Amino acid sequence: MKNLFLADAMRILIVEDDPLMQLGLEQALSEQANFTVIGRAEDGYSAVQQALALMPDLIVMDIGLPGLDGIAATKQIKAQRPQVHIVMLTSHTLQTEVVAALSSGADAYCVKGASLERLLAAIEAAKEGATYLDPQIARLVVENLKAPVNPVVPGLNALSEREMDVLKLIVEGKSNQEIASELYLSTNTIKTHVRGIMNKLSVDDRVQAAVLALRSGLV
Repeated sequence: MKNLFLADAMRILIVEDDPLMQLGLEQALSEQANFTVIGRAEDGYSAVQQALALMPDLIVMDIGLPGLDGIAATKQIKAQRPQVHIVMLTSHTLQTEVVAALSSGADAYCVKGASLERLLAAIEAAKEGATYLDPQIARLVVENLKAPVNPVVPGLNALSEREMDVLKLIVEGKSNQEIASELYLSTNTIKTHVRGIMNKLSVDDRVQAAVLALRSGLV
């Protein structure tokens, strides 16, 4: 592990039971100047223990783990350390698993086998408080999570035109700063719109807002 004493580096915990995948992730992330890999875990129980002991800023979490799976581990970690960012890295793209992952409290979702650039984008989005859905997962959500009988989600009609613009960009995984740049607004204004969106949709976070938007057929 590199850069253990780099004060400004993001402290990352890797949770992965495949030794080769674990090593590859550590090498790839350690090569980033602003990342420090502070620990590795091979199962969900160890992930929870290390998350509480090492206090990472961000966790790259596999779903298919022995003992306690990544979804359950994420729920436990978020319950005790809600401020930690969790990027779910998974080969699982079945509908039931995606739904469970989306409800686990993780901040971003990246499919295994994707490019390093996509994983870094997911990490950056999570760090900035944005939602990141890997395109494969986003398509799956669009195909399988739309309400077939009544696609209208309560609260969507209450959104202003500007809030709808912001919501569409949230679904695309844009950070507040990126949304502000695209809409030529200040970051504080975007934060206000995001709070308004979550209040009107009665959701707790951006991921839930994105899922509702996808279910409604908005995107």
